[in-house]
Amino acid sequence: MALMILGVLLWIAAHSFKRALPDQRASLGDPGKGLVAVVIVVGIVLMVIGYRQADFIYVWAPPTFMVHINNLLMLIAIFLFSPAAKRGRVLHGMRHPMLTGFKTWAIAHLLVNGDLASIILFGGLLAWAVAEVIVINRSEPDWAPEGAPGTIAKDAMFLVGSVILLAIIGYIHFWLGVWPFPS
Repeated sequence: MALMILGVLLWIAAHSFKRALPDQRASLGDPGKGLVAVVIVVGIVLMVIGYRQADFIYVWAPPTFMVHINNLLMLIAIFLFSPAAKRGRVLHGMRHPMLTGFKTWAIAHLLVNGDLASIILFGGLLAWAVAEVIVINRSEPDWAPEGAPGTIAKDAMFLVGSVILLAIIGYIHFWLGVWPFPS
């Protein structure tokens, strides 16, 4: 579990570096982007390895219907991660679509995983995303959406893409030993 926690901490540190230490981040210039990306990738690898190696410590038993809610939330999260906020109509003007999608992803996983490692991993990432939104809103209070809203046709295209991506992610989960779609 220590590797997983270290991975979460690296994720948080890398994503917070620019806002917490702006002068130090600016002094790194463009190579700093690569450094941050490497730290994020290392964090993700450590989270995955640590999560897969963690002992199963039972905390609660999620009801089986939560799988359906999880899948719906995952579809919403994937849609929020898509370019729909910039190019579609439905999400136009939403301030933090990717962070909202990230929070939705974390909540979805907390609903269906009742073990301690899952609570630490997904709860820790959820706490980071909530804090990130608060920090951004406080540092940039005068935000306004840019450009004209896109079309509903683009939203439909992104929704279809989100369904396809959800299926692909489901099969990756199956390959890793978890079938996320109830029969």
